[in-house]
Amino acid sequence: MRRPLFAGNWKMYKTLPEGLALVRGLKTALKGNDRGDVVVCPPAPLLAPLAEELKGSGIALGAQNLYFEDEGAFTGEWSCAMLKSVGATYVIIGHSERRSIFGETDGMVQKKTAKALKAGLIPIMCVGETLKEREEGETFAVLLRHVRAGLAGIPENLAAKVVIAYEPVWAIGTGKTATPAQGQEAHAFIRKEVARLYGEDLAHAMRILYGGSVKPGNVKDLVAQSDIDGALVGGASLKVEDFAAIARGGA
Repeated sequence: MRRPLFAGNWKMYKTLPEGLALVRGLKTALKGNDRGDVVVCPPAPLLAPLAEELKGSGIALGAQNLYFEDEGAFTGEWSCAMLKSVGATYVIIGHSERRSIFGETDGMVQKKTAKALKAGLIPIMCVGETLKEREEGETFAVLLRHVRAGLAGIPENLAAKVVIAYEPVWAIGTGKTATPAQGQEAHAFIRKEVARLYGEDLAHAMRILYGGSVKPGNVKDLVAQSDIDGALVGGASLKVEDFAAIARGGA
């Protein structure tokens, strides 16, 4: 059985005092919760102090991005070693906002995924189609390209550690959510491609998350689908009550 994973992507929200208050609330609200693994991904300046606050809580810490070089003249970027040194164990890679706003390519996503794996970080690699691509019937072509490119050249022993997050771009921050059937269809397609690349056993073990306007009211039906193994949560991860309810699987 795949253990569900619920990851909160805070994006560019929360000051340090606000972030500390949020994780303190989550520690209390999720005490004793065993529905799945939980990770919070705050902005980079908050990582180190939140790592201290989260010690012993069972809630993991993740970053929202990394750079694929070890060090150098890359102003505004941070390396895997830096992230690990402040307590991060997960990292989001290839989020649609990184692709659309900051110009990240499939090749960059692959380099970042490979670098994270080599460093011992768990990548949450995002894939998903825009509304235009879905309306033009290109959903599966986009997913195929994202999955193949993101995992290109990554050996089986490392690929087993990847978490894939299916995020239909048209559902991110819009209030629209893929139906459970739409989510299941996309997740099953992704898992089938992973099986083609690495075999059934690895594909069966890989966690594939759904992201896109996940809320306490819809998460239960989403994670009830056979190929949806949790959620990458945006706006709802910024409120203790909402994210705690999601991390309990909607219970």
